Amino acid sequence: QVPFVESGGGLVQPGGSLKLSCTADITIENYAMAWYHETIGKARDWVATITSVGAPNYQYAVRGRFTISRDTANNILYLQMNNLGPDDTGVYYCNRRYASDADSWGKGTLVTVSS
Repeated sequence: QVPFVESGGGLVQPGGSLKLSCTADITIENYAMAWYHETIGKARDWVATITSVGAPNYQYAVRGRFTISRDTANNILYLQMNNLGPDDTGVYYCNRRYASDADSWGKGTLVTVSS
């Protein structure tokens, strides 16, 4: 069973916004969670994290534009993405913080920023 199901991606113009959702099959409140970004030519890397107590952290490139949040009652992780640019294009995944390629991953959700 896939532990994470991401949704909310799509095609958006530069400067636009999207809100991603991730339904988790784990109790996300017990873990530090993260959103990861993968694009052509670059390895998957985290862009936003949230600790088990709810403290967020962001990569510099998305700070001030992305907001990570969670619904612990329903085990849903969110990523609000504003002022999107072409560099934000790629597939977004959620998982535990420090998840490796050996861990189970969802299919991700594709974000395409293009005019």
